[in-house]
Amino acid sequence: MCLRSALPAALLLMGMAGAWAQTAAPPAEVPPCVAQYIPLRQDMEKRFIAAKTAIDRKAPATELCTLLTRFTEAESKVIKYAEEQGIWCEFPPQLLQGMKASQVKSQEYRKQACTAASQPRKPAAPSLSDALGAPVPDASTTRTGRGTFDSLGGNPLAR
Repeated sequence: MCLRSALPAALLLMGMAGAWAQTAAPPAEVPPCVAQYIPLRQDMEKRFIAAKTAIDRKAPATELCTLLTRFTEAESKVIKYAEEQGIWCEFPPQLLQGMKASQVKSQEYRKQACTAASQPRKPAAPSLSDALGAPVPDASTTRTGRGTFDSLGGNPLAR
């Protein structure tokens, strides 16, 4: 029987299998410290999914800033708990190192999104008439009267 298949599914999702892979037998129950860790990790994963879906649908920078800020706050709570309870819960040192490396990247993404959200929006690109400095002809901007092409409507001497 494989040790990984004997562990609860929640521990595999959390990446905690390595902590108990070194022991002779898997624990019969989830330790209380891990039971407290699971909701923190689930909250962080929920916020990650919300931020990732917003990134995938190319949400505005203000929304991304809010979602990434919430995610990094949850990530900080998980890291703080792992630092404080790591010895008692037998968290592997690689887990904490991986979480800290991930947090650095998350903070960079949050900083980029919040910087983009704080900058004023660029105005729309100028249209062709703006670039040429002339209005687009329509009923209010066209004139009728004497001109070169008015002669096509009749004899200009008869007028």
